Amino acid sequence: MKLLLHTCCAPCSIYPLKVLGQMDMDVMAFFYRHNIHPFTECQKREETLKHYSQSIDLKVIYQSDYKIEEFLQSVVFRERDRCRYCYYDRLKATALVAKKGKFQAFSTTLLYSKFQNHELIKETGEAIAKNYGLTFFYHDFREGWKSGIEESKKLNMYRQQYCGCIYSEKERYFK
Repeated sequence: MKLLLHTCCAPCSIYPLKVLGQMDMDVMAFFYRHNIHPFTECQKREETLKHYSQSIDLKVIYQSDYKIEEFLQSVVFRERDRCRYCYYDRLKATALVAKKGKFQAFSTTLLYSKFQNHELIKETGEAIAKNYGLTFFYHDFREGWKSGIEESKKLNMYRQQYCGCIYSEKERYFK
């Protein structure tokens, strides 16, 4: 199966790529960046993914723009429900690229994180897939949480400390 994998960062892609490879999937990655704040954080994540993808011969599609204003305008006054919007926006962008690239399915490395809402991601992905005539490939990659972290440390990867948005940055650092 030809699958486009939304990839939030290199460390979160290690385990999902391993599993998908064992399933004999033809995987290409897609780096979505509109939610990542500040821009210097976005650059660190992208640079780490570029280095890692080259080392494992993974093709990646990178967004060329940075629409942080649109992301913020879409969540302002809805901060408590921001993840719902963020999942939707990232998965919809991935589905659009998948449709254009003639992929049969798409998925996300968000399914690797024990901090993300898997049911909401799955529900959102399946609804978007239905709209675009694609398959949302759901797999609970959390089983590899620990091994992915260990591998990323062995590879000396830049490891971010929050999901990406300005709100999660505040939650992480402001006590």
